[in-house]
Amino acid sequence: MTSELTITESGPAAGRPVLVLHGGGGPATVAPIAEHLATTAHTLLPTHPGWNGTPRPDRFISVADLAAAYLRLLRERHLSDVLVVGSSLGGWIGAELAAADTEGRISGVALLNSVGIEVDGEPIRDFFALDARGVAEYAFHDSERFYVDPATFPAERLAVIQANMAALRVFSGGPAMNDPSLRTRLAAVTVPALVLWGESDRIATPAYGEEYAASFGNARFAVVAEAGHLPHLEQPAQTFALLDAFATETGRG
Repeated sequence: MTSELTITESGPAAGRPVLVLHGGGGPATVAPIAEHLATTAHTLLPTHPGWNGTPRPDRFISVADLAAAYLRLLRERHLSDVLVVGSSLGGWIGAELAAADTEGRISGVALLNSVGIEVDGEPIRDFFALDARGVAEYAFHDSERFYVDPATFPAERLAVIQANMAALRVFSGGPAMNDPSLRTRLAAVTVPALVLWGESDRIATPAYGEEYAASFGNARFAVVAEAGHLPHLEQPAQTFALLDAFATETGRG
């Protein structure tokens, strides 16, 4: 039931619907994307079940489960011409959505440093094995700017981070963070896809991203300079310009 979902909405009600999907860091990591797009679009920013203290019903155990729930949401709200924007794990969910959308509700999908496919010779970094310093080093172009010592966090914030990581482990299936069947299914996706990558990402490399783009039937690969796994945080102007152009290209209205 979509009533189990936690969703923040913003922007004009009559605007094009945009579903913005967060990665392991939670909705705050993609809130700038939703805020930017809400100037013209109607953005829906879910908090995936299990993140930020939200309940995770027992039936939510895979990325496919999340994708199915968000497709039901689009169907129940009679939404069409939907642009899906996903970061990291959210990109994986977006890819699954595009593959499962048999009703043509989605008109474009933008993946930002997404995980989810299996690429020989380009494994995803074991995110769960990294400490805070390691995350900053591997995920960001400018690690010093984004490193924060967890010792400075209050206990409540640490508890939320630990719970978010536990949810990430459930949905991703562990360090591999992929579904070996996904690439085959993406080949049948014909809606336009933008696969956007921070060039300094060492969680999932640009070479991995190029393979991701090649998996779709109709995708373009774009690189954001001086950015890592979250290009919209390090280089918002570059990233938003690419997203805006893609939104214009793919809108049916």
